Amino acid sequence: MREVERSRFVMARPPAVHRTLSPEAVVAAEGTFTVTAVEETDTGTLVTAAGPGMSVPLRFESRDDGLRYTAEGEVGPFDHLETQITVTPEENGSRLTMRSTVSLNLPLPFADRIAAWKRGNELERAIEDLAADVPGG
Repeated sequence: MREVERSRFVMARPPAVHRTLSPEAVVAAEGTFTVTAVEETDTGTLVTAAGPGMSVPLRFESRDDGLRYTAEGEVGPFDHLETQITVTPEENGSRLTMRSTVSLNLPLPFADRIAAWKRGNELERAIEDLAADVPGG
């Protein structure tokens, strides 16, 4: 299992950043999957994300400092996928951080390294897109 993190300063207070963080916006900003269904449940928001040849259920939960989501059930090549998105106050703005742990269920050497590299690119793309959507960001 590998952990990847990306962070960016946003010239907006946390409430403005929080307003741009929805499960649909996060999945779209990562750029790999397309949201095909959203279901509100007692335990959070279940987003069905579709990509090339697979569909992945992602369970989102709101937290005081942002969002957290995990892949649920059989998720294609993933053994584990969990991402935390946090917004913390910083002088004159906020710090938007995305931290993800990923593990692949593939019998390949360096599979988790490859997954972490790809995941790092997704987080970088997402953090740039999400920050750009914040008014003043």
